Amino acid sequence: MKPEIIVSSLDLERLEGLLAAPAARSRCDLDALRAELDRADVREPEEMPADVITMNSRARFREETSGREYELTLAYPKDADGAAGKVSVFSPAGSALLGLAAGQAIDWRTPEGSAIRLQVLEVVWQPEAAGCLAL
Repeated sequence: MKPEIIVSSLDLERLEGLLAAPAARSRCDLDALRAELDRADVREPEEMPADVITMNSRARFREETSGREYELTLAYPKDADGAAGKVSVFSPAGSALLGLAAGQAIDWRTPEGSAIRLQVLEVVWQPEAAGCLAL
């Protein structure tokens, strides 16, 4: 069962715009993101809990099987940079992380095909909590 997720109305509007663009419209690999947006609890940016991963948020995670911890930023596709820890919301990992809160976990497949479970330890920085809505 998938955990409940919360998405800001601003993120929803921006992501729906990207998904409606000709380059993304027919991409079936983005169906998981579309499904996540459809099931999300949508809130105004000023009503977003500070411990929820929104677009451009930086969060700490732990791989439950290995215990490995790391920090990632959820980025728009144009800003994604794996070397800098910026994962695209258009990737399977990115779409799975959108809307999760600290303490929640999600199962997903790595690019190599192995299944892992990631637990959100902490949202280190969130644009809504910082008052940075122009990102």
